[in-house]
Amino acid sequence: MKARFCMAVITIAALISAPLSFAADEELGIFEMLRVSTVSFEETTAALEEALASSGLMLHASHDVRVADDLHKARFYVLTSPAYADAAKNESPRTISAQILRMAVYTSGEQQTTYVNMANPVAHAMVFYAESSDYDQLIAAAKDAAGEMREVAASVPGEDASQQLAPIRTEKHYNKYKGDGPARMMAKFRTFEKSQLEILDDSADNFDTVVENVRKAIAGSSVSGAEDTTGWETVAVIPLRDDAVYIGVTNPYIEDRMVQINSRFRKDGKSEKSPYPGVDHVSALPTDILVIRDGNTTRVLHYGQMWRMQLYFWDSGYRAFTANVGVPSAIANSIEATVAGN
Repeated sequence: MKARFCMAVITIAALISAPLSFAADEELGIFEMLRVSTVSFEETTAALEEALASSGLMLHASHDVRVADDLHKARFYVLTSPAYADAAKNESPRTISAQILRMAVYTSGEQQTTYVNMANPVAHAMVFYAESSDYDQLIAAAKDAAGEMREVAASVPGEDASQQLAPIRTEKHYNKYKGDGPARMMAKFRTFEKSQLEILDDSADNFDTVVENVRKAIAGSSVSGAEDTTGWETVAVIPLRDDAVYIGVTNPYIEDRMVQINSRFRKDGKSEKSPYPGVDHVSALPTDILVIRDGNTTRVLHYGQMWRMQLYFWDSGYRAFTANVGVPSAIANSIEATVAGN
């Protein structure tokens, strides 16, 4: 009897301490709604920024998104979690996009109500760490980071609005993510790693020089308007490790297209006073450039934009993707030309 009791105690303790996992069919959004604010956009961003300053998260940058006709306000935040980064320190440098945490504040609806949402860290971990031997621990670390982001959002005057936002997928889908539906062929059925396109390479010894050269190339580009892909702005440069630097970039073109693709055929939340409900997807920004040390080589990578666009905007529908079929390549070609100095 005593032996059975001890075994039961051990079993219960093991269950309590085990990392929480998701049911195979549980659905998780790439975005999560966090808060409906009862104060202005300016008061919301001020409260959020004050909370971030006293949190365990690191705020690297914020950026005001240029929405057509200034009919909505939107700002995204680029963050990292030191605890999450430490949990992932032995993972491939190609996975560092999972470490970039994003929150957004934006206005939408008839009353231009202010909302707070985030790009879901857990969904991203499911994509980038699917092949890791420490998958469960990394998912748990991502959940902790998400919890910190929820706590920060809770500081904003308003109401809790915890809700998974589309695109919504199962853990199994994220683990093997190669695109969605019939549009998978547009992303060439590639995983995230195969979707990392190399812009240039150099020797491993020149890693720091390559990072600086990429920064200078972006800074030296001339940014155009929303109708032209030319030129990029650096939002954040984050040295996550000795062998991996993340560079987040944006420009008016990608901001406009990322809002428009989800707004054009969308009905919910759309009206004359709120013509661009797709503003709730701005926490997909900025887009990524990675500088990594891969063995004896330094590589500068970015993502195939069709793969990335499907990850964040598939809920826009296949019709929206066919209407914007040239956008991903236009963005990718512009990034490559800017970084390579062409």
